[in-house]
Amino acid sequence: MTIEDVQALTLDYLPVVIFLGLALALALLFIIGAYILGPNKPDPEKNSAYECGFHAFDDARMKFDVRFYLVAILFIIFDLEVAFLFPWAVSLGEIGLLGFWSMVAFLAVLTIGFIYEWRSGALEWE
Repeated sequence: MTIEDVQALTLDYLPVVIFLGLALALALLFIIGAYILGPNKPDPEKNSAYECGFHAFDDARMKFDVRFYLVAILFIIFDLEVAFLFPWAVSLGEIGLLGFWSMVAFLAVLTIGFIYEWRSGALEWE
């Protein structure tokens, strides 16, 4: 590898290095600016731990309502299911009718599951 090759390789990566340098400088500017300009008025409520809407207790074995976990699991399931729509929408022109009807069947199963959860009261919060 000659010195010209190293210089050419360095010039190829120069925009990436400049971009990373600007991003780092901007991030530091924002962090330092927020520290200097931001209000700092702590009180006990702001400094307290936040745990699922409950106040922090000494006992780590306290019982949590199962609805917290149920809502979290349902959110993750439907959030991930909707994530499958993006690659399908991008490639819709290439996959044809088979891909279209496969996604319609997928969405039908998802809709049936959502209706079941709704009717069974899994989404109700008392």
